[in-house]
Formats: sequence, C-alpha cells, structure tokens
Amino acid sequence: MNFLDNVLFAIVLAIGFGYFFRNVKKIIRNIKLGTAVDRSDNPKERWKNMAMIALGQSKMVKRPVAGILHIVVYLGFIIINIELLEIIIDGLFGTHRVFAFLGTTYDFLIGSFEILAVLVILAVVTFWIRRNSIRLKRFISSDLNGYPKNDANYILYFEVVLMSLFLLMNASDLHLQQVPGGFSHFIKAGSFPISQFIEPIFNGMSNELVMLLSEAFWWLHIVGILIFMNYLYFSKHLHILLAFPNTYFANLKPQGQFDNLASVTNEVKLMMDPNADPFAAPTDANAAPSKFGASDVMDLNWVQLMNAYTCTECGRCTSSCPANQTGKKLSPRKIMMDTRDRLEEVGRNIDKNKGVFVPDSVSLLNNYITAEELWACTSCNACVEECPVNISPLSIILDMRRYLVMEQSAAPMPLNAMMTNIENNGAPWQYNQQDRLNWKNEI
Repeated sequence: MNFLDNVLFAIVLAIGFGYFFRNVKKIIRNIKLGTAVDRSDNPKERWKNMAMIALGQSKMVKRPVAGILHIVVYLGFIIINIELLEIIIDGLFGTHRVFAFLGTTYDFLIGSFEILAVLVILAVVTFWIRRNSIRLKRFISSDLNGYPKNDANYILYFEVVLMSLFLLMNASDLHLQQVPGGFSHFIKAGSFPISQFIEPIFNGMSNELVMLLSEAFWWLHIVGILIFMNYLYFSKHLHILLAFPNTYFANLKPQGQFDNLASVTNEVKLMMDPNADPFAAPTDANAAPSKFGASDVMDLNWVQLMNAYTCTECGRCTSSCPANQTGKKLSPRKIMMDTRDRLEEVGRNIDKNKGVFVPDSVSLLNNYITAEELWACTSCNACVEECPVNISPLSIILDMRRYLVMEQSAAPMPLNAMMTNIENNGAPWQYNQQDRLNWKNEI
C-alpha cells in the first residue's frame, strides 16, 4: 500500500470507530436514565455467572442444535477477528502480513481461522434455513413482523459475506505467493487448508488483476467489519457486547423473591415511628414524589434497561411462557423489545432537545405494553430461567403491575375483590374471620 492508501485507511478507521463510540455513549446515557439499583454484592458469584453464561454459553446448549451452532458462530467470528489487529497494522503502516514472523504459529492461526470461517458459513446457512424455510414457531411470531425479522436475516447475510471475503482474500494472496520469483510484497506466509481449493479460480488472470482483486477483498473485508460493528447499535446483535455486563449484573436472589419498594418501606417505617411527624415537610422540597411501580422506562432501574438492549430476540422466553402457550397476548420477548423501542424513542427525544427530555404524552404502559399483557403473566419465572443471557422480563412486568395497582387502582376485578377481602376479613375469601373454622363442622 502506498502512503495515500495508508492515510485513507486511517480516515476510514477513525470514522468507523468514532461513530461506534458515539453510539456506545448514547447507549450508556440511555441506560443511565433508569433508577439506581445496587448490584455490587457477591462479586465472586457474578464473575462466575459471566464466565459460565456469557463466555461459556452454558444456557445456550440447553437447546443443543441452536446452542452448538451458536457456539460455532460465536467462537468463529470472535477468533477470526483476531486477525483484525494484523489488518489494522498493515493498513496503517503499509506492511503485509506483519505477523508472518511467527512462523509455524502464524500458519496454525491462519489455518484455524479458515476452518472456523467455513464452519461459521455452514452454521449461518443452517440458521437461515431454520428461520426462513423450516420457519420454527418462535421465529414466525407477530413480535418479529417487519424490521426485527429482516434484522435477523441481515446479520446472517453479513456473516456469510465477511467470511467469504476472508477466504477470497486468502485465496488471492496464496495465488500471488506462488508466482515464480515472487510478486511484489506477497511473501510466503500462512497455511490455507480451505482457500487452497478456491485459489484455482485466479488461474489465467494476470498477476496485476489478481493483486487488484486481493486489495479489493482486503478493503471490502475491513470496511465490512466496520459497518457490521456500527450496525450492532441498530440490531438485536448488540448482545455480542452487552451479554457480559448483563450476566454480571443479573439478579442473584432466588427466583420468586420480590423486592420491597423503597418508597413503601420508607412510608411504613414512618408510620411505625412514634416520634415521626406525619405533617413534616419532605427533606427535599423540590424532589419529585416517589412513584409506586413503573409506567415508563425512566421508572425502571438501569439493569432492566440494560436487559432491554441485551435482548437477542431468540424467543426462548416466549416459547416457554405458559400464558403465551395458552393463547394469551403476553409475550416476554415483546416486553423486552417494547422496552427497548420506547427507550430509543426517549433517547431520540433527548437528542432532539439538546440533552433534555421533553414530555411527549407517550409512555411504555398503554402505548407500548397493555394491561392485558401484564395481567396474563403467571409470575412463574419460566422466561427468566430460559433466557440465555439472564434477562428478566418478569421484573419489568411486576413493576408495571405495581404501578397499575398502587397508583391507578387498576387491578382486574377478581384481584380487587381479593385485596378487599384481605383488608376486611384477613383472608382472600368473602366471609368473616369468625367463620373461618366452620368447615370443621362438616367433617
């Protein structure tokens, strides 16, 4: 590469990474819109979760076919992109295969990358068939109508193209390495167990044309990686990055253990304190009154918002949901997708108004998620158990139901009747406490 090529490469690289980090900052800002929650306890268990679930894919293999294929794509794509470091150095300094001095180690790495590239292509093709030809039930749900369905396919196409360009780049490089007497800077380096079978397509072409094609494959490969990296912000594949913090900060409490609202706890403590003045002004007169539960994304905690960005839209949660299986409107996957969509809408509002959110008469509750969906949930935790990256749709559902009950008194009639009975009779049933043992007379 000449000097102008190096400069152009540096500019492309700066634009690609600059846009990527700009979007990362937006994601962090949006997540921080959530309320505070402390997830700093038990770091040893948290690191173990991250290693086993995010890195080790332990929950993915509960469904072996998809799990093993996903591991192939995951390992292949991550490991192959180790070569990105060599590409960046070559692009910036005009070198070619700068790590070739590693000798047999370099040969082993390049050979391994090629084998992984083929495995990735085969896995991706299988994923495409499962999604578009076999049409598994969880992939044809109305949750995925429109962009979500297309997004999944775009990612599959991206991966096939990037792996193919990698192999073509190596095949053309191998062809030029074999030119008698050497050709330009194409030194003999690397092992090519797959691209050696592609190399013959360049037979009969002039060396100059093959070199031009080789450079084109190289440029398309690196630019494609940068485009893919920046597409993650708009895609469900953001979980590639967020699965690690998401599993680390996941809730470690036993499933089914609910948190008491801090606002309610404070009210109860105030009621139980004989020295408290019920008419005393709040400590901060300008503070907004506490809201019971959540009606919009800003009422959820930051971990729940990170959950929304991490959702892979795989549908394992929905396919395991008993409410969904019986025809109810509830879909835990849709809960997460709606939360993310609303959070993105809030983020665009903030961008448009120079860093300040302007009320828009829209909320997560009702505009995105209906009360019918929330009350269909049985709180069984199946969705939480099934999620391969430890997302908890249930926590969002419960917080929104709390809002309906405690802020709007909008619980379904049977629940309102039960709560009234508990208040009046000390039991869910509609009879006096004195009659609670009358059943023994029937024995």
